[in-house]
Amino acid sequence: MRSPVRAPSLGAFVPFPFPSLRSAVPNTSRSRLAAWRRSRGRPVELETRRVRARGLEFRVRLSPPVAGAVPLLCVNGGLLFDHGSLWPTMAPLAHGRQVILYDQRGRGETQAPPGVRAARLEHDAGDVPALREALGMEQWDVLGHSWGGGIAMLATAQDAAAVRRLVLVDSVGPTSDWLAGLHPAALRRLAGRPEHDVLAALDPAHLADPHPPRHAAYARAFSPAWFADATIASLFTPALTESATGATVAARLRREGYDIAEHVRTIPTPTLVIHGERDLLPLSVAESLAALLPHARLAVVPHAGHMPFWETPEHFFPLVEQWLDAPSV
Repeated sequence: MRSPVRAPSLGAFVPFPFPSLRSAVPNTSRSRLAAWRRSRGRPVELETRRVRARGLEFRVRLSPPVAGAVPLLCVNGGLLFDHGSLWPTMAPLAHGRQVILYDQRGRGETQAPPGVRAARLEHDAGDVPALREALGMEQWDVLGHSWGGGIAMLATAQDAAAVRRLVLVDSVGPTSDWLAGLHPAALRRLAGRPEHDVLAALDPAHLADPHPPRHAAYARAFSPAWFADATIASLFTPALTESATGATVAARLRREGYDIAEHVRTIPTPTLVIHGERDLLPLSVAESLAALLPHARLAVVPHAGHMPFWETPEHFFPLVEQWLDAPSV
């Protein structure tokens, strides 16, 4: 392959307190997010389970089952983080289907694997079908965000018969070609903002070493650059989250790069590729995925960066719901 403290109970990303969103100035991204959240009501309660798979104990969280609807597994990105960036973020989807989230191996409250220095993205991908079997589910839909998209693609390639539909949200690409340009792009986006100097002081070349505090500091400093709208970036602050497993995977990807194109080509699952119009990941990354996947549709979300579920939920959620609610062919 070739390129690229502990989280609080709410997860790796701490949402701005909901009542404060109500005071936002009208017609801003912040006020639209507040209004949209209010329109969808409060999140459903999640059940927490401890599930053993591949010799590890995983923390899995599930919303109530919905009769007649295929469950949806959500795979978070970030490599260091638990599932917190996707809950209650994905709560609107739980009104129409059961939503399942989990902490990846060695992240959040899931057990770290033995021999952490051997950790790699393929191990994370192999956990997904194992979790499906451990949960006793014959079929589900899968949604992966960012690096979670890479995990979701590799997992679906292994377990395609059990994945009805796939959703990739601002996913990493089929190769690591995009990774080299990411740091300069972030500095350009943050120009003139206080966060610029914090990120500029960190050299991404040092991330080839799996040093958990260094990876944690970089992920936190980089976070504001993922957002197209600075007012939304200020509402979601990542905790300083260390994971030896995640840092090892991230360092390996940066040292060796990756190429999963051959796996992507084998995925027969109908796939929705969602990409924020202003994501730091170039649109060409999503276009390359859509071209490789045998049955893919590309949807570009206007005015959104890497987190369209936060920046433009009024566009993002209808796209996902329509895709998942469409009858199977």
